[in-house]
Amino acid sequence: MASSKDNNEDVPPQLHVTSPSFGPRRQTSDSREHQEGRLHRRRLSRSATKTSRHVRLKPPVGEPRSSASSIYMGSYNRSPRQSRSRLGTPSSSAPGSPRTSVSHSHLSLLQDLDIELETYGVEELRDGFFDGAFLNPRKVDHEDLMQHAEFALPLAFKKKHPLSVKHFLPKQWHDIKGVIRTVTTTRAGIKLMKSFSAFFIAYILCLVPSIRVWLGRYSYIMVLSAIINHPGRTIGAQLDGTFLTILGSATGLGWGAFALWVSDSTAVSKRGYGGILATFLLLFMGTIAALRTYYIRMYQFVLSAGIAITYTCLADTSEIIPWRKLFSYGIPWLFGQALCFLICCTVFPDAGARPLAVSLHDAFAVMQEGLVVPQSENMKLHRRLALTFVTLSQAHRDLLLDVSITRFQPSDVTALRNLMQAVIRSFLSLRMEHQLFDDLEGKFEEHGGENPGQKPYPGVTGNGDAAGLPKSEDAVVDIDTHSKRPALSRCNSEERVVRLVASKLAEPTSKLLSSMKSSLSSCDAVLLGMSGYRKYLGPPDSISTDVVGALTKLRKTMIKYDQEEDSLMKNPALPPTYSDHPEVVELFLFVHPIRQAASSVEALLVKVMEMQQRRRRWKLYLPSYPFAKALQRTNAQVRHDRGGVTAGYYFHSQSQLASTMKGMASVYKPLPREIKKTDDPKQEVERSNTIGKYEEEEDVAFNRNSKVSQSQRFRYRLWAFLHRLQGFEMRFALKVAVVTSLLSVPAWLSQSRGWWNENESWWAVVLVWIMMHPRVGGNFQDLVTRALCCILGAVWGGLAYGADNGNPYVIAVFAAIYMIPMIYRFTQSNHPRSGIVGCISFVVVSLSAKTVDGLPSVVQIAWTRGLAFVVGVVAAVTVNWMLWPFVARHELRKALSAMLIYCSIIYRGVVAKYVYYEKGEEPTKADIEQSEMLEGRLREGFVRIRQLMALTRHEIRLRGPFNPLPYSGLIDGCERFFEYLIAVRQSSLFFHPHYMSDNEQAAESLLAYRRDAVAAILMNLYVLAGALRGDRKVPRYLPSAAQARKRLLDHMAEIEAEQAHNLDVSKVDSVKENRKWAQIYSYSYSQSLTGCVKQLEQLQKYTKEIVGEQGFDPIDTGAYGDPPHEWTEAP
Repeated sequence: MASSKDNNEDVPPQLHVTSPSFGPRRQTSDSREHQEGRLHRRRLSRSATKTSRHVRLKPPVGEPRSSASSIYMGSYNRSPRQSRSRLGTPSSSAPGSPRTSVSHSHLSLLQDLDIELETYGVEELRDGFFDGAFLNPRKVDHEDLMQHAEFALPLAFKKKHPLSVKHFLPKQWHDIKGVIRTVTTTRAGIKLMKSFSAFFIAYILCLVPSIRVWLGRYSYIMVLSAIINHPGRTIGAQLDGTFLTILGSATGLGWGAFALWVSDSTAVSKRGYGGILATFLLLFMGTIAALRTYYIRMYQFVLSAGIAITYTCLADTSEIIPWRKLFSYGIPWLFGQALCFLICCTVFPDAGARPLAVSLHDAFAVMQEGLVVPQSENMKLHRRLALTFVTLSQAHRDLLLDVSITRFQPSDVTALRNLMQAVIRSFLSLRMEHQLFDDLEGKFEEHGGENPGQKPYPGVTGNGDAAGLPKSEDAVVDIDTHSKRPALSRCNSEERVVRLVASKLAEPTSKLLSSMKSSLSSCDAVLLGMSGYRKYLGPPDSISTDVVGALTKLRKTMIKYDQEEDSLMKNPALPPTYSDHPEVVELFLFVHPIRQAASSVEALLVKVMEMQQRRRRWKLYLPSYPFAKALQRTNAQVRHDRGGVTAGYYFHSQSQLASTMKGMASVYKPLPREIKKTDDPKQEVERSNTIGKYEEEEDVAFNRNSKVSQSQRFRYRLWAFLHRLQGFEMRFALKVAVVTSLLSVPAWLSQSRGWWNENESWWAVVLVWIMMHPRVGGNFQDLVTRALCCILGAVWGGLAYGADNGNPYVIAVFAAIYMIPMIYRFTQSNHPRSGIVGCISFVVVSLSAKTVDGLPSVVQIAWTRGLAFVVGVVAAVTVNWMLWPFVARHELRKALSAMLIYCSIIYRGVVAKYVYYEKGEEPTKADIEQSEMLEGRLREGFVRIRQLMALTRHEIRLRGPFNPLPYSGLIDGCERFFEYLIAVRQSSLFFHPHYMSDNEQAAESLLAYRRDAVAAILMNLYVLAGALRGDRKVPRYLPSAAQARKRLLDHMAEIEAEQAHNLDVSKVDSVKENRKWAQIYSYSYSQSLTGCVKQLEQLQKYTKEIVGEQGFDPIDTGAYGDPPHEWTEAP
């Protein structure tokens, strides 16, 4: 098969190298050197014989580096054991155990450390404490480092810069053509038609004189009501929005009416009515602003409540209260909501099944792409799979949040979501960029097998057609491209083993991939057919809906594969150990995850078959999402309309991770000086002795069975409440309360009350409330865009009235021309807040002029109201920009710091629960499910961080352009470190070094080495995270995790060699087990841990590129009274 590099000449080769078996499936060129050395060169194994053919690696040039010159190792004592260099290699003194060579062969990734481990019979004693080894830092090739980071940039950075003046007009023209194509060819046109229909009907009604007079001076409130809760959403979301907006408007009007009544209750209150109204407005706006941040589900409620209270307290202010104005607002708002609800339910109604169908269809398409061999763009596909994993959860949540009418029962959707995510999780573990069984053309005949290159496998044709699948050249499993890569240097026995494995497993693996793809296509067809949208979304009718047949075929293929695999494992031609055959291990670790993925596909097929056989009818389902969680979530259209979707996703993801990790993080608290004496020598340590002081107080305060006093418990809860008020929620409430109060002052002063009421300047306060966002502050681009939309709407509204002196037909034509693109901008584009500003500006100016018949003049009406809108927009953006602003690049740095901490917690948990656990404490099914849930949230975290990174392109930086490359490299490195941890956890389920855990003496001797290996990684991650969080430089010298790992592997090799002498008959079962998957996964297990060490070095490099490196300042000897010296630079 042609390699991906040959198929894509313009694609950088760094993204298409063969993945190592031990690590994540994505690799860039930073690991290419080690990878090629591992795959295309043979290392000298410790258990090899002298007659074996190998390529010996060249030793380092020059004299060996002294331990004292390159490494600091604390204090030493004489050791009763000899050092490694004097003891000799295990192979020289004993035959290698099956794991000896496998473990020690992993040193190839660490061999370039150039470390001399000669200890001269000295052993370091540190009383059980960690004392890291510090090596001289290596020189960094900055150009190569940035080149690697560039390939990891998100897709958004491939586009033209949004602030580029040169590309502004071409970009706008390109976007216009894209919008026209989208509206005319997709359902976006139906959504736009529904939203515009509600607006236009309400607008026409306001142009009718009798209706306009009956509704009152502010008849355009009906039009604004139809815009804010437009019908371009599902029926459940529309019902939810209608209820919340009406309730919010009633709440705002009620509180405002109460404020008006209090201000008019007595003579004293009448004289100070302005102060009373200001106080009521301040308290109400601050409360709903805090509610807006604490509970996102209440957004529509608080938005309409804020507009209503602003209207009640600031419109038509006078000492004599016009109570009729409450009806002038409430009645038009009710009619607008009724109109929108009617259109949503009658015009192309969507009861909630379509968004779910779209998500399912897209997910199945991405999953089928994940089975293509080999992958041409594995990094891109990996990110698409991760995004699909997140999108499925969002689609499931949206269905359960609101009322829905669908054939999918919510419980079935939940189970379907879990099974599909399990399939995606298994696909993320595949190494599909592997060149399957290459370098084997013409050699199968020696084993009596067929050359797969001469005959396509059943179910896979030359053009990729398999069971009705879409055509794809990459769908064929080809193994006859031996000339595309350097030939592997193998001995004769190894060559025979590789050919044996390939001849046995090539065809079953190919059929398994084909069956999995056809099964996923059948699931897609069945689920889309049940949703009722198959003829609109796909797949085509040629895809069969016979799930039973697909399940039967898949099971037969799995049985055939298992039979071939079992016969292969029992074949006497296989060697007793795979340590001398890393290429064979590569092949096994390529095909076996595919077999595991087939099991997850089988479970998905069973569930889809059950859903198909039930044949449920269309049914109404009420919201079933937990109420406490539902307050923190909202439907897709509200998420879009409120703006800041990317930032909202990011902050919610980080909040979820923080709350999840809080229970897993450990805080060191020293033990008391005086330990209570007890007869039990193994005194148990209570939780209060292992947590911090704050955690202890929290446990005591919220534990009803604690013996603390009520006053102490009350004080702590009061402190927790006051501490909570320091969060961003109260900061936003403070900003809103201050800005709205200051802009409202002219409404209550006698000097300004006249022009305030005449020009309806209270719209400035309304725009402040609509434009301010709890998270995203805004930038210069947002300020200019929204201000221009205000001006454009006001000017177009004035032109609409002045074109024919208020002719309603001409005004309606102007409205249609302007509002169609503006409503699309509000309801479907990435700039909803500038869209709603443009809509409000046009509606208010045009209908206000029509209401007063253009008096005193259209120009005055347009510029006064337009100025009010501009003031509101500028005030909102400026305050959000200046006070506690949102800066994407700063949040990106803090997010990376948090992700490093989370990776350290995951690493510690994996090592403790899956690697170094004691007998009887094996990981349970609940532990595995908890780990998978946590890994899913980490995956979402990486997706959201990359989306956050794209926001940095919209920020103007005065010091110079923001360089995203180090951040891109750090995100990619952190994610690959996380994937290595997943590989360790998955491999540990098949392999665990029981032979060392059962040997008490061996386990005790390994304890210090294991401690150092784990502690070195944790310390590095903590230091890097702290440097990013505080924007401080990274120390030049950090504990060497590679050296600690190398020492651990060397000591393990010594123990393995010693135990090889004592191998007796009782170990026969162990040897048989070693020939199977346990030994194979031990390779992946150990190499994944080593991969974490190698990846840590990349994290150090990129972090230093971001925050800098802290070195040592030269010593000023003159400051200590020494005579000055003249220093000369060394040549």
